[in-house]
Amino acid sequence: MMQFAWQSYKRYAMGKNELRPLTRDGYEGNMFGGLSGATVIDSLDTLYLMELKEEFQEAKAWVEESFHLNVSGEASLFEVNIRYIGGLLSAFYLTGEEVFRIKAIKLGEKLLPAFDTPTGIPKGVVNFKSGSNRSWGWAVAGGSSILAEFGSLHLEFLHLTQLSGNQVFAEKVRNIRKVLRDIDKPFGLYPNFLSPVSGNWMQHHVSVGGLGDSFYEYLIKSWLMSAKTDMEAKDMYYEALEAIETHLLNVSPGGLTYIAEWRGGILDHKMGHLACFSGGMIALGAEDAKEEKRAHYRELAAQITKTCHESYARSDTKLGPEAFWFNSGREAVATQTSESYYILRPEVVESYMYLWRQTHDPIYREWGWEVVMALEKYCRTEAGFSGIQDVYSKVPDHDNKQQTFFLAETLKYLYLLFSEDDMLSLEDWVFNTEAHPLPVSHPDSSGRGGA
Repeated sequence: MMQFAWQSYKRYAMGKNELRPLTRDGYEGNMFGGLSGATVIDSLDTLYLMELKEEFQEAKAWVEESFHLNVSGEASLFEVNIRYIGGLLSAFYLTGEEVFRIKAIKLGEKLLPAFDTPTGIPKGVVNFKSGSNRSWGWAVAGGSSILAEFGSLHLEFLHLTQLSGNQVFAEKVRNIRKVLRDIDKPFGLYPNFLSPVSGNWMQHHVSVGGLGDSFYEYLIKSWLMSAKTDMEAKDMYYEALEAIETHLLNVSPGGLTYIAEWRGGILDHKMGHLACFSGGMIALGAEDAKEEKRAHYRELAAQITKTCHESYARSDTKLGPEAFWFNSGREAVATQTSESYYILRPEVVESYMYLWRQTHDPIYREWGWEVVMALEKYCRTEAGFSGIQDVYSKVPDHDNKQQTFFLAETLKYLYLLFSEDDMLSLEDWVFNTEAHPLPVSHPDSSGRGGA
């Protein structure tokens, strides 16, 4: 599947950000500020891990010869960080090839103007030409930064400091951490929107799905990546998880455990596909919880993952919708067509991989194989993989996009689900939120490449 996705991309869209498999052309999008080759950068580590040596060399050659950073558009700080910087860092740590280290650091420097705010909380958009920044126009009256965005820089920026010797990257993310630690949190919860000017929450919306998701993930992963020395990250993670359990966790009448969304104290009984990473996160964090809570968190992780599997099992394609609800007898299904699409997302198979590594219960491999079969049946086209508009229809209406994260995440997590546990051991590697592996900073490790 990876070979087919890569070869289709190479044939029809090489150097563009994404392949459009129905029209057999490439697409640049507007998130990356004029940077190109997002699929190349996102695929490097997956190609390397799968030992697709020829394809990896093609990708590396493109980075050396054609990946130019002198661009002048407006870029998403978050997307460039998790896809490009994450992808380049992992490629460096896996291979030791200098080109990846140098480009990661240069690109990191181009993102620094985003942090030029009164609080140091970065704005979401950075202009590569002028060095100015702005918030997303749609984010609460255009003045908010998004928790999942400014909260998902920590892993990559610590590695940028480690590989460059430049402290500025680490200082930026340590300041974000300090602001979040010290701010007053409603019921211990972290709302999704924060003003980078005043440092106040802008709305009391809380979600473990989109807008919130990877902030929580990066707390537990910061603790693990620090070789369990970052006590602040550990404490913030378990406190946040307790607040989520108290205020957002529900069990449906049919017995499905889910994490609802919170709007100023009122719950929306829905769960987004993006929130399905949380089963894997809670499993990953279970072993360092207080002893009396470890078994509880392992069970909670399994239950949430089971709910996410149900969202797949209850569709006609055996792929899950973008969001699913729990109300009036209908459970774990989308209630409107605008939430019935599947865009090759990885979060459910990501949780299967973590639960498999923790339990070795064969059900997770069975569930993963169901996804493989469904992807092959409904998402494979003649010229690459495509998302589908409606998981409840057996006649696929393709969306004409082979998302970069399909190659970075979905296929990588599926491959790891069927690999031995020492293939990227969770003792030694932490995955960024685009599934790019970063090494744990063991006291004896030099931090230079070559695995």
